[in-house]
Amino acid sequence: MQAKGTFEVTLPSQPVAPGTEAAQLGRKAIHKTFQGDLQATSLGEMLAAGTATPGSAGYVAMERVEGTLAGRRGSFVLMHFGVMDKGQPSLTIRVVPDSGTGELAGLSGTMNIDIRDGQHFYQLDWQLSPP
Repeated sequence: MQAKGTFEVTLPSQPVAPGTEAAQLGRKAIHKTFQGDLQATSLGEMLAAGTATPGSAGYVAMERVEGTLAGRRGSFVLMHFGVMDKGQPSLTIRVVPDSGTGELAGLSGTMNIDIRDGQHFYQLDWQLSPP
């Protein structure tokens, strides 16, 4: 199955964990609202690191999504792994196995994000298996 739509996101900066300041990581909260086949909100956290090379960085994030997917109510967790290698992006977003609840128990899948003209679009390729 495939779900498509748009989302709005805010990423408020957060302090890093005490004692990790020397690692020079950035930490942000994730607040999203999804429209389209996925009608949901999400909350999460992101850790990012830049480098001395322009256009190179990386981030990891976890976000819990709650709402309806194709009319099925529940929640699930998305895991992000993003790399920018001298301006070349690579992003993997995956549903955490066995994180689905309610009518989304047994959910698996991957999400792609596309940003065009300042608007965020998603495509979630998903399936439900018996939990």
